[in-house]
Amino acid sequence: MTDSNTAPVADPVGAGDVVVDVRDAHYSVGGREIFSGLSLHAMKGQITAVMGPSGTGKTTLLRLITAQIHAQTGQVMVFGENLAELNRGQLFALRRRMGMLFQNSALLTDINVFENVAFPLREHTDLPESLIRNLVLTRLNAVGLRGAAALMPAELSGGMARRVALARAVVMDPELLIYDEPFVGLDPIARGVIMRLVQQLNQALGITSIIVSHDVRELAKIAHRSYLMAAGKIVAEGTPEELAASQSPIVRQFMSGDPDGPSPFHYPARDLANQLLSDPPTKARLPVPGARP
Repeated sequence: MTDSNTAPVADPVGAGDVVVDVRDAHYSVGGREIFSGLSLHAMKGQITAVMGPSGTGKTTLLRLITAQIHAQTGQVMVFGENLAELNRGQLFALRRRMGMLFQNSALLTDINVFENVAFPLREHTDLPESLIRNLVLTRLNAVGLRGAAALMPAELSGGMARRVALARAVVMDPELLIYDEPFVGLDPIARGVIMRLVQQLNQALGITSIIVSHDVRELAKIAHRSYLMAAGKIVAEGTPEELAASQSPIVRQFMSGDPDGPSPFHYPARDLANQLLSDPPTKARLPVPGARP
C-alpha cells in the first residue's frame, strides 16, 4: 500500500494495460480547490474502487474521466488518449467505448424498460430492429429483468431501476464501465444483486470498471484495487486488504467510520462566536402578507 507521501506519479507498471490514467490533476471551482495533484490509474479488466468522504470530489473525478470538465493542469488519459487534446468528434467516439451507471439510475420516465435499454442503440447505431430486440432482451435477461421489459420506470423498485440502468449501460458493449454510487439507497438484498452483477460483468466480458462509492464493506468484496481520496488528492491506495490493515490515521478513520479524526466534520468557516457576535449584514426585508406596517 502507498500513501500520499509515497504514491508514484510516473507511468504505472504495465502502462499498455492502463485504461484510465490521471496524472497530477488540479481543478478548482470559484476559487475552491477540488483536486490538488490527484493521480490514479485503472487497469484493464480490473475493478478499481475510488472511496472518500462526501464532498471530496468523487463524482467530479468521473466528470474529468468522461471529459465533461477538464483539469486546469495535469493530464487525464483514457484509452491512451489525452482528453484535453481531443476534438468534439473524437471525444464522442471515445465516449461510445464507455458505459455509465448514474447514481439516480437516470431512466427516461416516459418510455418503458425495453425502450430505456434500447435508447443508446437507437441513438448511436443503425442496427436492424430485430438485432436491437435481441440485444435488449439479452441484457435484460443478464440483470434478471427480461420479464419487466414492458414496465414503466414508475413501476420499478429502486433496486430494479438500478438493474435496468446497468443493462442500458452495457448494451453497447463498453470497454470501460463507470459506476457512480451504485449501492446508495438500496436494501441489503438489492446491494448484493448489484455487487454480483458487477463481478459477473467484469469476469464474463472483461470490462474495466471504476466504482465511486463510500461503501467500504461492499467495495472490499469486489475491488481489485482501491483509492482513498481526501483533501483534493489520493491519500492511500492498495488492495482492500492493504487498506484495511493500514495504520494511517485518515485511512483508519474512514475505514472504521470514526466521526473524529483527520477528516473534519465541519465545512471550513470562521469562528462561531465571532460570527454570532458580529453585526448581521444589512438586508432589505420583504413585506409579510397581512402583517401591519
